[in-house]
Amino acid sequence: MSEFVEFTHDGTTWRADTDFMVSRWHCIWGRGCPGIEDTADPDAMLGCCSVGAQMADQDEAMEISALAALIPRHLFQHADHEVFRDDQRTLTAIVDGACVFLNRPGFAGGAGCALHLAAVDAGESPVDWKPAVCWQLPLRVEVSPDESTVVLRRWRRDDWGPGGQTMAAMCTDVAEVPEAFDGQAAAVETLSEELTRLMGPSAYSQLRARLPR
Repeated sequence: MSEFVEFTHDGTTWRADTDFMVSRWHCIWGRGCPGIEDTADPDAMLGCCSVGAQMADQDEAMEISALAALIPRHLFQHADHEVFRDDQRTLTAIVDGACVFLNRPGFAGGAGCALHLAAVDAGESPVDWKPAVCWQLPLRVEVSPDESTVVLRRWRRDDWGPGGQTMAAMCTDVAEVPEAFDGQAAAVETLSEELTRLMGPSAYSQLRARLPR
């Protein structure tokens, strides 16, 4: 079981997974990431994009739709495809086994998330372009019903429902993917932009101060 650091800031109680925050976790997409399918396939470079992205709400769906229209076509392999797979625009479309925004290896504009590539091309942060569920990974964010408590922890197999039990590997489990935990700095540092966006700069500073060195 993971240990958690807990503190209250501006009326919100934050609980953060200590073990994960001080770990050397880093994303290994494109560097041996096994993906989240039943069989590991690092060469496909699908990462965690094979299930598509779920929108947080209709506002996010509208924003992603608008951003999709701004992606330069040379950076968006599937630019001619519909962005969403349902009329309610809650889930991104799946093209050839992965999210519509995922450019495949060999694409001239570059492999990886077209939204991410477009943000970098525009000199902006990918956090401002990508769906929340994407830029928050590998963190799972759990908000209490009254929004008074927020838990920040790594994803586990059971978070994915029945599909989690058949995944070839979980990149947030050091026993399964140790190569994802040999980064140059602690996750609380490498995920500083994401954590600051989630918590605010002051709460993030408090988190850093409370974690063991």
